[in-house]
Amino acid sequence: MTAVWQAPHLHLYIYSTFFENVLTSVAKRLEGKVALITGGASGFGECTAKLFARRGARVVVADIQDDKGRALCDSLGPDTASYVHCDVTKESDLASAVDDAVARHGKLDVMFSNAGTAFALKSLPDCEVDDFQRLMSVNVTGVFLAIKHAARVMSPARRGSIVITGSTASTVAGIVPHAYACSKHAVVGLMRSAAAELGRHGVRVNCVSPYGVATPLTMAAFALDKEALEAMFERSANLKGVRLGAEDVAEAVAYLAGDESRYVSGVNLLLDGGYTVVKELP
Repeated sequence: MTAVWQAPHLHLYIYSTFFENVLTSVAKRLEGKVALITGGASGFGECTAKLFARRGARVVVADIQDDKGRALCDSLGPDTASYVHCDVTKESDLASAVDDAVARHGKLDVMFSNAGTAFALKSLPDCEVDDFQRLMSVNVTGVFLAIKHAARVMSPARRGSIVITGSTASTVAGIVPHAYACSKHAVVGLMRSAAAELGRHGVRVNCVSPYGVATPLTMAAFALDKEALEAMFERSANLKGVRLGAEDVAEAVAYLAGDESRYVSGVNLLLDGGYTVVKELP
């Protein structure tokens, strides 16, 4: 009688233990990985750094916003996160950031090349060449340098994931100014070219290309506050009832960074709710 009475309690224990292990596995799916995030002090980078930390990764935040970057790393804890000053247009800065990650943790598993700059809302005749070149130096040259120096340490290790922040502007025209659209198209081409070369070394390269998100960068570009900008994006969105947030972008980056996507490379992952595949009737 005692054994029969205890059986339901034993089953409950087994089930609860099983689900606890499953939840722990999901929560820590980046356990042991080392990630370097450029532009990591705010926006997509900040949100991704927090998510990576929750999932067990050790994070190196690289940015030019020193106060924000250090405050973020302090909040995540010294065993989890560290900060390095990094201007992605300077090769020496990116080389040092990668070297710092390897010196601290012995390896680099993930490079999230996220640093970028926004656009000025100008028509083509009003675009200044200096503004165009500056934007390209951050959004394209900075990505090239991130890939180059990540590959320098990932290729000999024969593993690694490089994820790049793209945009829906990488696949359609007319929604953002020319320099920004040009930079995001260029980034996708660079990603595919890098994926083709680095695949033989076990390194994956992908883009995450979101629709509009009210980050500090986009709010400044449109001169709108968060609520107004989100409302504007929602009006023109295809998928209704959902507002894309930085957390959604971070989840996509985490997927491409983790082992669940171990055979995914050369992909421009559009987080756009079908925006780029729909043409509205007049």
